[in-house]
Amino acid sequence: MKKRLLALLLALAMVVALAACGGETDEGNNADDTQQTGQDDTQGTDDTQGTDDTEGTEVANKDKPLVWFNRQPSNSSTGEIDMDALSFNEDTYYVGFDANQGAELQGTMVKEYIEAHIDEIDRNKDGIIGYVLAIGDIGHNDSIARTRGVRSALGTAVEANGVINSDPVGTNADGSATAVQDGTLEVNGTTYIIRELASQEMKNSAGATWDAATAGNAIGTWSASFGEQIDVVVSNNDGMGMAMFNAWSKSNEVPTFGYDANADAVAAIADGYGGTISQHADVQAYLTLRVLRNALDGVDVDTGIGTEDEAGNVLSSDVYYYDAEARSYYALNVAVTEENYEDFLDSTMVYAPVSNQLDEASSPVKSVWLNIYNASDNFLSSTYQPLLQKYDDLLNLDVEYIGGDGQTEGNITNRLSNSDLYDAFAKNMVKTDNAASYTGILGR
Repeated sequence: MKKRLLALLLALAMVVALAACGGETDEGNNADDTQQTGQDDTQGTDDTQGTDDTEGTEVANKDKPLVWFNRQPSNSSTGEIDMDALSFNEDTYYVGFDANQGAELQGTMVKEYIEAHIDEIDRNKDGIIGYVLAIGDIGHNDSIARTRGVRSALGTAVEANGVINSDPVGTNADGSATAVQDGTLEVNGTTYIIRELASQEMKNSAGATWDAATAGNAIGTWSASFGEQIDVVVSNNDGMGMAMFNAWSKSNEVPTFGYDANADAVAAIADGYGGTISQHADVQAYLTLRVLRNALDGVDVDTGIGTEDEAGNVLSSDVYYYDAEARSYYALNVAVTEENYEDFLDSTMVYAPVSNQLDEASSPVKSVWLNIYNASDNFLSSTYQPLLQKYDDLLNLDVEYIGGDGQTEGNITNRLSNSDLYDAFAKNMVKTDNAASYTGILGR
C-alpha cells in the first residue's frame, strides 16, 4: 500500500513539473512572438510611412529630404533664386549644371567652328555669316543663359539694364532688330558681319516649351524666307537642334549646334552636326540621388561626393562644384565636337568614379518620389532618367518615376497626394517659379 501511494505521489509530481515547464516555454514563445511582431510592425511602418529607423518615429513630409533638379527654383523674369524653396528644410538642395559656363562654352564652340571653316561656311559669299536660333523657354534660366552665351561670343549681344537681352527677335533679315545687333568677326585678314537672322521660342499650341516639332517647323519657315543666307543653325538644346538638322540642315550641309550631348546628336556629328555641350548628365544624375541618400543615412552631405565613401565613390573638383550660399550642386560642362565625339556616344553610361554599389546594411532601401517635368523631353527621357535608373540601384533607392505633360504643374502635383508613402522627394518643375506648388503639399 505504501509503495502504491509513493508511486502515485511521484507520478503526480512529474505531471506538475511538466506542466510548469510547458507554461514557461509558452510564455517565452509568446514574448518572442510579441517582440517579432513589434519589429515587423515597425519595419512595415517604415516602408509605408517614411519613418526614421533610428528613432522609430514617423518623419513629417515637411522634414523629408528634398532635391530640386534640372530647374532651379527662381524668378523666371529676373533669374533671382528662390531661397525659400531651397531652404524648405535642412535637407533641401538643388542639383543642376553651371548654366553660364556651359553657355559661354557653346558660344565659343560656334565661333571657333566659324573661324575654322570660314572658307566654306559663307554659303552665298555675301560676307555675312547668318545664323538662326531656336530658343527653348524664354522664362527658363538655362535657356536665357544659352541665348546670351551665343550672342556674346558672336558679338550680336545687346545689353539692356546691365544684362544681355535674351528676347527672341522674330526675323531680322536687314539687321535692324533691337534685341540684337550685327557683330563682326575678323578671320585671315577679312572682316565678316555676323547676323542673327531669326530666333523664336519653341512653344507648341498646348503650351509646352523646348518643343522639337515646333523647331522642325520653324526651320522650314526660316529656310523658305532666308535660303542660302542661313550659314549656321544654333539651338538651346539637342532635341530642337536635331529636329532642325533632320528637317533641313543635314541635307543642305549647314552646321547645327545644340546642347545636352544626347546620343542621337553626338552620333550625328559624324554626319555634319556641328557640335553639342555635355552638361555631365552622368554626374548630375548621381548627385540628384546621392544627396538624398546621404540625408536618409544621416551622414555628411559631402559623403561620396567630395569625400570618398566606404565603397570608394568620389567626384573630383573638375566635374562639379558646390555653392553653399545657394545650397546648389553644379556639374561642369564639356564641348563635344568632331575631335572628341566618339568619347560621348553612350550618354547613359554611369560615371566610373561613382559607380560602386553601396552596402545595403549601412544604406538600406528607401523609397523616393521623383518627377520629370515632361515625359517627352528628349534629354530627360533618353539621357537623364536612364542614368537615374542605373544609379538608384547602386544607391539602394526604390524610385517611383512620374512623367509630366510639360504644360502644367497640376499634372504632376495631382499625383503627389500619397506623399506619406515616400522617404524623400526629387522635383523637376515645369516652371521655375512654381516651387510653392510642391512645398505647399509637403508642408501640410
